[in-house]
Amino acid sequence: MAQALPADGVMRAADGTPLKQALARAERRERLKALGLVLPLFAFIVLSFVVPILVMLYNSVHDPDVAENMPRTIEALRQWDGKDLPSEETFAALAADLAEAHRTKQVALIGKRLNYEISGIRSKVIATGRKAAALEQGPYKEAIIAMDKVWANPDTWATIKRSSSDWTPFYILAMLDLRQGADGSIEQVPADRAIYKDILIRTLGISLLVTLMTLILGYPVAYLLATSPQRTASLLMIFVLLPFWTSLLVRTTAWMILMQDGGVFAQFLNLTGITWLLNAVGLMDGEPQLFKTRFATVVAMTHIQLPFTLLPIYSVMKTISPNYMRAAKSLGGTPFYSFLRVYMPQTLPGVAAGCLLTFILCLGYYITPTLVGGPTDQMISGFIERAINAENNWGKASALGVILLVATLILYYVYNKLVGIDRMKLG
Repeated sequence: MAQALPADGVMRAADGTPLKQALARAERRERLKALGLVLPLFAFIVLSFVVPILVMLYNSVHDPDVAENMPRTIEALRQWDGKDLPSEETFAALAADLAEAHRTKQVALIGKRLNYEISGIRSKVIATGRKAAALEQGPYKEAIIAMDKVWANPDTWATIKRSSSDWTPFYILAMLDLRQGADGSIEQVPADRAIYKDILIRTLGISLLVTLMTLILGYPVAYLLATSPQRTASLLMIFVLLPFWTSLLVRTTAWMILMQDGGVFAQFLNLTGITWLLNAVGLMDGEPQLFKTRFATVVAMTHIQLPFTLLPIYSVMKTISPNYMRAAKSLGGTPFYSFLRVYMPQTLPGVAAGCLLTFILCLGYYITPTLVGGPTDQMISGFIERAINAENNWGKASALGVILLVATLILYYVYNKLVGIDRMKLG
């Protein structure tokens, strides 16, 4: 028999609270518990991932060295037309700013920033600041030019004027082999100084080649793992995961030894006759030179990245029922045709996920190209490290990081359009 409703028509919990209210309170309590469990991870991601990216974006466009230390000169240059040399008042402002920067030990910052655009000017700015501190009266124009002829060049003043804001596109443009002209227009840098586009293309090319190699090598192994008996598959999986038992540095060092001239790899080529064949057809002259080459870089990176491509493919293959292939064969399809038209399309989400993961990881490679690659095999990460540790140029390093981040986001966008996160079938 159905229980009769209370006289007021409201269902209540055991404690007398209206049932709707009690359910809302219980749901709110569960949401707070879930938030408490997720909050530490969210805080960790914000502090270790989001904040560094925001700082990198900030440093790539923030440029206060000239604006903070040359306020008088910047104010005087607002009226300068950029054609002839500035007025006497502007030279007087420059003398005052450099003298003040010399006293506060900030003149080196001005010289370092201007040196990014005018090579060799850092020492001249420091020397001018030291002499300007002893300059008591004008005329300042003749005195400053007498200190160094660099101040008689309108390009020097145009550079100071372009650097007069706390915010600048200089670093981003420079990392794309572009620059601002005297009139503020965007132009290409001279061909002998245009290197960063080549570095970006090289980074993308090596990453794409390594991704392709891991796909070619990993796809058949993933298929073998997914279709083998459990005992055999478990044994093979141990060999797949074996590289994770050693650090990336140890694995790269091992490839350094294998790829040395006259090393194990070279001896293998000699014993198998590959060296003789390559010499006979004119592709090589003498003993193989493998160390510090693009070949060594790609081989070492492929070895390291292979499990990252293989495992997502394997996880998707494990979810594909064998009945699909049996049905295709029962309908008259050959094994190859059934695999190509029925099985392979179902593995594409895993292929896309594995290749995306490998490609993105390859974009940030630094240790392996440095140790086994030559000068023409260095990738963007190596130049970021050099900008920070050797040049102390955080703006340049941040700009390179932004370019790498944008390339990754574009790749992810293309991947999401072609495959789509909602269509992934991992696990």
